[in-house]
Amino acid sequence: MTDNFNRRNFLKMSGAVLAASTAGAAMSVSGSALAADTSAAIATGLKAALPKARGPRLVVVGGGTSGLTIAKYAKKEYPKFDVVLVEKRDMYSSCFSSNLWYAGLINLEFLANHSFLDGATNNGYTYFNATVTGLDRASRTLVTSEGDIGYDFLVLAPGISYDYDKIGVSDVDTMTALRQKYPGGFISPTEHVTIHRKVQEFEGGVFVQSVPGGNYRCLPGPYERACLIASVIKKNKLKAKVLVLDANPEITIKAKGFHAAFNELYKDIIEWKPNSAITSVDVEKRAIKTEFDSYTFDDAAIYPNVRGSTLIEHLGLMAPASKSTQKEANIDTRFYNIVGDPHVYVTGDSRPHPYSKSANTSNTEAHYVAKVLAARAQGKEIAWVSPRTICYSMVNANPMEAISVDAGYDYSAEKDAITGFSKDTKTFENRDTAKGQATLEWARGIYRDMFEA
Repeated sequence: MTDNFNRRNFLKMSGAVLAASTAGAAMSVSGSALAADTSAAIATGLKAALPKARGPRLVVVGGGTSGLTIAKYAKKEYPKFDVVLVEKRDMYSSCFSSNLWYAGLINLEFLANHSFLDGATNNGYTYFNATVTGLDRASRTLVTSEGDIGYDFLVLAPGISYDYDKIGVSDVDTMTALRQKYPGGFISPTEHVTIHRKVQEFEGGVFVQSVPGGNYRCLPGPYERACLIASVIKKNKLKAKVLVLDANPEITIKAKGFHAAFNELYKDIIEWKPNSAITSVDVEKRAIKTEFDSYTFDDAAIYPNVRGSTLIEHLGLMAPASKSTQKEANIDTRFYNIVGDPHVYVTGDSRPHPYSKSANTSNTEAHYVAKVLAARAQGKEIAWVSPRTICYSMVNANPMEAISVDAGYDYSAEKDAITGFSKDTKTFENRDTAKGQATLEWARGIYRDMFEA
């Protein structure tokens, strides 16, 4: 990996400053002991319909890559755990690999043919279909739509929320219209269904794909999507182009490989505009303004800036603004527990680390956090281990060709911070069919690791 890649792209990933201590707030702590005012919501007294815990109860909130991996591997690391996965969805579908579906490289079953029930049964934990509504840390009680759940350890892995304010959309009417008509496609399964329809039914004109600034979910995702939408335009011989409005001065990761794809495969289709952060959107007129230009479009997938899940804020676990510009959780840099509270952890894309917000990162990070939890349940501690970001990006549909990256990270004890990519980080930016096939196997491997025994 080149020095330019190390320096330039790590800075782009570092939108959030690592949390170090809690400011005085409704969920404040004093030293390592919880203060009295640690309730985001008072327990209702209505108990959830769950069997009595048969060991230390670990409650995991969020059935995405991080939550599913922790639920499985915490149980494997410490079989005495009574693990409950709380997930508001009753059907699973992954965000990762969704771009491939838009271009017809996989079917919907590839993304969604995975069962929360099977994952729980195969790996000895309980799946509980409910929505979290509050948290009483003083009594160690999670409040849900289906009753209260007591815990010994709690992991929150709720993912991200969109931050439309950062693209100049703050009124609720416009925000709602934008979210429904031109979804970002990096959170919910229903967004993927809408974008799939848009791509497959596109008849020509300008299709906008925006790229947010900061540390957003799946750094290469918007560029991969642009390539695969362009591949459909090329296949269907449409009079159309994909306009990539990029808030960043350079493609944020795998720049050489994406530029090659743009220039060699889609020269007359993809138009990439750097330094083009969106400042406003007129949904009805289908018009976008940036700091320097204005554009009209026929269709779009408008990906706004991201922030930690609003659940983190609602539960009073968000870091002060001075420590997280993206409203992420106030957690210990190495061990993921809320500062001052060794019983509550936040993992996945709501953590403030400058790691890539991506599936493989969350998966490998979750393996480590499962070990942290198992050790702490036994009164032990373990050494910090870096997550891994192994990521494939499909840039051509026919034939299937991809590029990839394999990244690790360095920690500075002196700064108590993640300082950059590790020296063994590598990018593989020459597209080929071997990496195209590896893209599918990579996804299958993560599915197996989450759902199978």
